[in-house]
Amino acid sequence: MPIARPSLARKCELPSGRNATGTPLRYTRHLLATLPPMIFPSVPLFDTQFLTRLEYLSLVSRKVFQGELMAQRRTTQTGSGVEFADHRQYATGDDFRYLDWNLYARHGELLLKRFQEEEDLHVYILLDCSRSMSVSDSVRFDLARQLTAALAYVAMSDLDRVAVFAFADGVLDHFPLTRGKERILSLMEWLDNLQVSGETTSLKNLTNQFVQRGHRKGLAILISDFYDPQGFRPGLDLLRHHGYEPSVIQLHSPEEANPKLLGDVELADVETGEVRKLTVTENSLQRYRDRFNQFLGELTSYCTSYGIDCTISNSSVAFDDLLLAMMRSTDRPAPTR
Repeated sequence: MPIARPSLARKCELPSGRNATGTPLRYTRHLLATLPPMIFPSVPLFDTQFLTRLEYLSLVSRKVFQGELMAQRRTTQTGSGVEFADHRQYATGDDFRYLDWNLYARHGELLLKRFQEEEDLHVYILLDCSRSMSVSDSVRFDLARQLTAALAYVAMSDLDRVAVFAFADGVLDHFPLTRGKERILSLMEWLDNLQVSGETTSLKNLTNQFVQRGHRKGLAILISDFYDPQGFRPGLDLLRHHGYEPSVIQLHSPEEANPKLLGDVELADVETGEVRKLTVTENSLQRYRDRFNQFLGELTSYCTSYGIDCTISNSSVAFDDLLLAMMRSTDRPAPTR
């Protein structure tokens, strides 16, 4: 049975002065976690230091990891490049410049040289902007937007083409396909203005709308908590079946993975408005933790079976540390489509 909604942890905001905690209890889709109200200082999402760290990541990607994060996905086709591929028979009208005269002198055969040319990689970043990405504080949503900017900058630095799609129950907005790292400032301004919205999370609706736009095949990076009532499989399957290469980044808060508080609580789903009153015990907390770990395990197992890059992280990790870890984990088996 697919996991319908691994946690309401991400969706719970309580009235002032009340605590929250987590339990799977009767329904696995109603999993709750501790989300006490918190106040965070206002920090710019993209500042001068952020830009400096972006440039460092770009250099690391090219020099240390030789661009593996993106470059291994580039496709080649026969054309007018500089790398020799093979020969083919001469046909009337072919360009004499590509005849292999040395081979003709030795064997008397008219054969044309064929070359490989490298296509630009198209990178599509699908960014979850559902309300679950900003529960009690905006740390997870901020991290997701910083990761989006960093991944885009690395790709732009390698002269790849990048587009970003903000989604919740479908595509909410998009930053059109662009190229060149000088465009990063426009992208960061666009990301800075994004806000969480939508009534629920639907990866299936997102990918349906995305593939219908007829974009060229490429790398599709999903940054989300993957808390989808319909499960993550339909959306990822759709991307694979249409020839895109998915890459998964799952973000969650430490409180969602390991809630601690106990007692009588009232929890409200920030996306659907559903309210539940529960008494949380140690046993129910443990069942919740087991169920949450099972959800992450199923996501990891699915990705492994299809050769999909999968990164799972809590939202307390710095964006550059997370990206460096991704660069070090690019050796994956070939995808099965």
